[in-house]
Amino acid sequence: MTFRKSVFLAAVAFGLATALAGCGGGSSEVQQAYCPTAFTVQDADRLTHFREGAGRDPRDIAYEAAVTGATTSCDSRRGVVTVTLLLRVAAAAGPSVAAGTTSVPYFVRVLDPSGVVTQGTEFTADFRLNASNPRATSQEELTLRLPGTGAGYRIAVGLKPTPAELDYNRRGRGGQL
Repeated sequence: MTFRKSVFLAAVAFGLATALAGCGGGSSEVQQAYCPTAFTVQDADRLTHFREGAGRDPRDIAYEAAVTGATTSCDSRRGVVTVTLLLRVAAAAGPSVAAGTTSVPYFVRVLDPSGVVTQGTEFTADFRLNASNPRATSQEELTLRLPGTGAGYRIAVGLKPTPAELDYNRRGRGGQL
């Protein structure tokens, strides 16, 4: 076998191995390249919730909550992208936390490539906060289905403050978890 022929055969073998690798394990890299990214909506990353009533000083805080992370992973089959969204929400009890379950409202919105909301749902992350357990974190896992490749889609997440809570946060009075 000549040197030129062995180099040619090595190049063919390398090209074939690369092509076959693209049919198998490489597909997950392609799927992740088109996987919609999650982002937290400005002014919806945290909230301070007060107990019922007129008081709005620090003694009236029932809980504070924040979105601490959001990630996506995807799988594509037959023209549908299945997106797994992991959303982390942290909560801290305030001086006026009520006994029982503390439900922190949050939303998930899917935006198409032109920015139009195509899907949207609201949920709650539930915590048992009290004096002996003042802090907690929840990891919420959601499954979304998108048409096509998922290219250009984005996923907006955030907490759902009331208008009064949003105003409180915007005035810079919300706490830091």
